[in-house]
Amino acid sequence: MNLSFSFLKYCKNNNFEINKNQLKIIDNLNDYYKNNFNQNLLTKFFKNKRNKLAFYLVGDVGVGKTMILDFFFNNISERKLRLHFNEFMIKFHNFIFDNKNEKNGIDLFVRDLSKKVKIIYFDEFQVTNIVDAMILGKLFKKIFEANIKVIFSSNIRIKDLYKDGLQRDQFIPFLKVLENHSNEKELIINDDYRSSKNKNLDRFLSPIIQSNNFKFNKFFRGITKNRNKTKKVLEIKGRKLEMKSFFEGIVKFDFKELCERNLGSEDYISIANNCNFIFIENLPDFNEDNSNQQQRFITFIDIIYEKKIPLMITSNINLDKINSAKSIKEPFKRTISRLYELTSMNYN
Repeated sequence: MNLSFSFLKYCKNNNFEINKNQLKIIDNLNDYYKNNFNQNLLTKFFKNKRNKLAFYLVGDVGVGKTMILDFFFNNISERKLRLHFNEFMIKFHNFIFDNKNEKNGIDLFVRDLSKKVKIIYFDEFQVTNIVDAMILGKLFKKIFEANIKVIFSSNIRIKDLYKDGLQRDQFIPFLKVLENHSNEKELIINDDYRSSKNKNLDRFLSPIIQSNNFKFNKFFRGITKNRNKTKKVLEIKGRKLEMKSFFEGIVKFDFKELCERNLGSEDYISIANNCNFIFIENLPDFNEDNSNQQQRFITFIDIIYEKKIPLMITSNINLDKINSAKSIKEPFKRTISRLYELTSMNYN
């Protein structure tokens, strides 16, 4: 597999800027593929024990990590799985619950996983849940023992994952497992391609004034024309989540409905699975006082971005001026970058 040649052709066909740092990562991925998949019987017999099963690509927001790993993932023919990490962990916890009478639930999960996939791709990997943090060391140790390959993109270096998180000492075993099995590479580019390509934020309306409310409501009426309004009720593990303003896949929320209630990944995934366009009113500024709401919003946008669902938003704060609680300032950069893309008229 000549990834470099294919990537140059891919960039040309899509009018993407060709960057030498991205090409270097493509070469690294080519080596990673050859070491893990393109082996004959002789090289498998003399397999290098230092060979790394994971490829961990770290870099700032909007530098092209997702684009590069998507390209790689789409060009390999092995059995593969691409999931948001929150979704993967939900599947894991559901499996453990369904097999709660079994003593070796993790072994069973990994055995089942290994029958289905040879490589997993987690985009924008981070860990915020203490329950997940405590279990990841055992889980990924078994994943790598089963010879399942994993590729990650992240804004956070391995050593800094779950930094300042609750009971972080219980997370250290996972960091050691990940460090021991990963090729960690950094993609350094000065520009945020998402924000630079999507300056025309036709669907992020600020401030909240009469003219912007008119644009918001006009767009909403236009896109929901000839669609029936229903009161959509989602059922998530016995809980009910009502979407009051739902028009056959198009939904409108106030920010408080989305992020001031005790909602989590499963709720947001269920919303995403039932919607193809989302309107959000009254996005606030963020600080230490509403950091829980901000964390929910980060999770929501990660899931919406993964599902490629366009947004329209009203806020009193310009997108480039929205503040953040200090503890989640870094992951929130990714959220802002993604909002540039999701609210641009170029994105639909």
